[in-house]
Amino acid sequence: MNKIEGVIFDWAGTTVDFGCFAPIHVFVDIFKDAGIYVTMEEARAPMGMLKIDHIRAMLSMSRISKLWEAKYGRPFNEQDVENLYQKFEPALLASLADYTDPIPEIIETVQELRNQGLKIGSTTGYTDKMMDIVVPNAKKKGYSPDFYLTPDATNSVGRPYPYMIYRNMEQLKLSASWKVIKVGDTISDIQEGNHAGVWSVGVIIGSSEMGLRLDEFNALSLSDKEKAISKTEQSFMKNGADFTIRSMSELPSLINEINERIAEGERPNARALSFRA
Repeated sequence: MNKIEGVIFDWAGTTVDFGCFAPIHVFVDIFKDAGIYVTMEEARAPMGMLKIDHIRAMLSMSRISKLWEAKYGRPFNEQDVENLYQKFEPALLASLADYTDPIPEIIETVQELRNQGLKIGSTTGYTDKMMDIVVPNAKKKGYSPDFYLTPDATNSVGRPYPYMIYRNMEQLKLSASWKVIKVGDTISDIQEGNHAGVWSVGVIIGSSEMGLRLDEFNALSLSDKEKAISKTEQSFMKNGADFTIRSMSELPSLINEINERIAEGERPNARALSFRA
C-alpha cells in the first residue's frame, strides 16, 4: 500500500521533557566551570546532536571560540572537547530521570497511530547510557516506542546524518523512505529527516526550538503564544521541514493529509508547509 507505514520520533522536547531542559543547564554549567559564560540560546542552537558533537559545535561558535582563546591563549582542541564532555555526562545522568515526563498528547497520539497499524520508532542525541535511564522511566509513565536507537549504534555518527533513521527502518521493516515520517523539535531533527528522504515534521509546542517550560508557555497571553508559535514555525520552515504541527494531537490528521499527497504521487521534498487540522 502506498501510504505511511511508520513514524520515527525524537525523544527530549518531542515525546518527553517539555522544552528539552535536561541537557541545557548542564551545558551552561560546564562552560561556566571552564570560565566561559554561554547564553541559553547558544546552548540550545546545536540541540538534537550527539552530545559530544553538541559541545564541539558550541566551541566552534564565533563568540564562544573567541572567549576560549582569550581565556586560554589558544584555540580549543579535541582534548578540551573531551574534558568538557567528561564533566557533562555524569552531571546529566544524575538528573536525567527527572526529565522523563511524557509531553501532553503524546501517549494518546501514539496509541491512535498504533490503532491504525503504524510502527513507532525513535532516534535521539542521547547515548545508550543516557537512554538506559530515559526509556524505563518514560515507559513507567506511559510512553514506549517500538524501537529506539542512539548514535552508539551508528559508530557515534548522529544527526544530522540519516543513519539512525535507516536503522529504524530496517528494524521496523518499513519499506520505503517516503512511507516514513520523522517528527522532531530541533533543526537537527529536520535535517536528519531531510537527509534520510523521509517526511520531516517539526513539532512546535514543547520543542527545544521554542525553549519554554510548560508553565512558562501556559502563562503567556494568547497573542504572545501565537508569536512564540509563529517564530518557531518559521525556523522549522526555513530549515527544510515538510510540515509543522503545533502539537501531537495534529499528527494523525497530518498523516491522512500526507497519505492523500502520496496517492497523488507527491514525495518528501522539504516544501516547508504548516499544517492545521
